Amino acid sequence: MATTFDVEVSREFEAPIERVWAAWTTPADLREWWGPTGFTCPRAEADVRVGGAIIVTMRAPAEWGGADYHNRWDITEVEAPTTLRYIMRFCDEDGSPITPAEAGVPADTPEDGRHEVTLTDLGGGRTRLHMIEHGYPTAEARDMSRGGLDQCLDKMERLVAAH
Repeated sequence: MATTFDVEVSREFEAPIERVWAAWTTPADLREWWGPTGFTCPRAEADVRVGGAIIVTMRAPAEWGGADYHNRWDITEVEAPTTLRYIMRFCDEDGSPITPAEAGVPADTPEDGRHEVTLTDLGGGRTRLHMIEHGYPTAEARDMSRGGLDQCLDKMERLVAAH
């Protein structure tokens, strides 16, 4: 079996678990935080059930060409408000899977990335998020994804703290 590199991150939010769960599963919330700094999310759809999918579109800023990158998160496990597991794939604007190369992203991006999100109620209106993104073929690809994820979670942190 080939060696892969995983992104693993834990973060604590000053927000109740239900609020952090909503940030992951509600289209209006997803549009507020999905995408690294300077990117926007003009589209988010959520069918949060096993066999359902969350579809998000990340738009690059003008200085990066303004391209849209569509992701489809095919849900494999859901237990609200603590567990969300999905396969992340790039897709076209209709939601049909495409390869990373077709999406215009680096070739060392996984085609079918397994993702795990676990939320833990810490009490006192605080929540711990633990996330793992599996399957990056190089340390460089893992590190690039980690940088983007950290920026997304910074945006999520501001969103959930404001409510």
